[in-house]
Amino acid sequence: MIKKLIANGYGKEQKYNCAEKILYGANEAYSLGLDKETLKLAAGFGGGMGIESTCGALTASVMALSKLFVENTAHESKIREITSEFLNRYKEEMKSIECAPLKKEYRTTLKGCDDVIIKAAEILDEIVVREKRD
Repeated sequence: MIKKLIANGYGKEQKYNCAEKILYGANEAYSLGLDKETLKLAAGFGGGMGIESTCGALTASVMALSKLFVENTAHESKIREITSEFLNRYKEEMKSIECAPLKKEYRTTLKGCDDVIIKAAEILDEIVVREKRD
């Protein structure tokens, strides 16, 4: 699903940032039905919202989860539990959800932040598969 897309270089040619790779990739992998104007909402979340705060791959993953599992409002869904699980799992495996420490630990000149984004995609895929099955 999205992990395979990202691992195969999805978004590199378009020069998508981390958030764009996840949201555009999720749109394709999960058939979210988001149009180009809506997808542009992810642009400002790259690089931890430009200040190396919460990683854009994670904020975009939360956007995708919301699109998939919120029918009307957050309070009428279990999105809080799903996003909490997603972020906690990511933090457990990668030791942070913040852009600055993730870049310091995982970013390379050759691969950029691919490992950070691929891990987000992997956990996102697992949760989406499970939730759609239940």
